[in-house]
Amino acid sequence: MKENIILNKSFDFAISMITLYSILVDHREYVISKQLLRSGTSIGANTEEATAAQSRKDFISKMSIASKEARETRYWLRLLQKSQFVKMDYSAYLSDIEEIIKIITAIVKSSQNV
Repeated sequence: MKENIILNKSFDFAISMITLYSILVDHREYVISKQLLRSGTSIGANTEEATAAQSRKDFISKMSIASKEARETRYWLRLLQKSQFVKMDYSAYLSDIEEIIKIITAIVKSSQNV
């Protein structure tokens, strides 16, 4: 079976979001961390669902939801980075989410142009 890059990247990213969530909670940040956990893990769940899509339209819909969740995740990460409420370097997470957004965007665009 061919390797699915976005499935692997979104799964690995979800794991990193779980780890980041734990760090943030240890620093008593409960609100943004919960939002980040939900959106950051939802990306992979939606890409996984897209692999079982019943039609191209269904596939595009699931991948579009993954795109929205990725962009929401980027928002929460940027908010954490700028506010430094929990002082740490978020640049690796931001780099990862930018890459995921680019991949998902390319997938959605190419699927719409078929």
